[in-house]
Amino acid sequence: MAVDQAIREQIAADLWNAEQTAVAIDRPTDTHPDLDVVDAYEIQLINIRKRLDAGARVAGHKVGLASEAMQKMMNVDEPDYGHLLDEMQYFESTPIDAKKLCFPRVEVEVGFILGKDLPGAGCTNNDVIDAVEWVVPSIELIDSRIKDWKITLCDTIADNASSCGWILGEQRVPISEIDTGNIDAVLHRNGEVIAKGNSSAVLGHPLNAVSWLARKVEGFGVRLRKGDVILPGTATRAIDISSGDHFVAEFEGLGSVTLDFH
Repeated sequence: MAVDQAIREQIAADLWNAEQTAVAIDRPTDTHPDLDVVDAYEIQLINIRKRLDAGARVAGHKVGLASEAMQKMMNVDEPDYGHLLDEMQYFESTPIDAKKLCFPRVEVEVGFILGKDLPGAGCTNNDVIDAVEWVVPSIELIDSRIKDWKITLCDTIADNASSCGWILGEQRVPISEIDTGNIDAVLHRNGEVIAKGNSSAVLGHPLNAVSWLARKVEGFGVRLRKGDVILPGTATRAIDISSGDHFVAEFEGLGSVTLDFH
């Protein structure tokens, strides 16, 4: 253990308070340079368990920083991973209050819904193809509870991979009917194209991100289960939001999803 449990608990409490108050904190790795990835995920799990104890349930999982563009943007060299809870789901018809967030950004993602459990260790892309029931258009709302997005990999993992919310479009496409490794995506903000990308940017193929995630979290006693929503990472760079913004993400062959802020 690189840091002791009392330090883990304190960092978790600081991140919890930052989220509740929308007042960001200094990055934990500045104060605790010995913090490692195992510590960071255990810190994440402290706050996830707290929310589950209060009645939330796990609705899925996310991979972040899965593209070269995002890794360069955040100055890290591997993906991060976090939990999606049911209380983090937003809906297309319901605007989000931007003032309740610290530094929100929008990410465009080809989402998956699992029709069966995934294996952990040894999970392959073929396992993922077999387990995915639906491919869905999605937006992930990310937010850093750490000042100005100045984060290391351990900081973001501790902060539930900077996750904040998730939104699914209405369309559902069987994985057998779409090439998930080659889906063009376009993000519009207030009627203007703000970003373009292709799902191949996500670790070369979004299925790589899902199988990597299943293998990665198994060591922490976490499994990807039937019914889970899996967000494998963004096909474009992350986009800052402002109050009043209206976003539309369009996916070739997969439909669209919208998101509004007030």
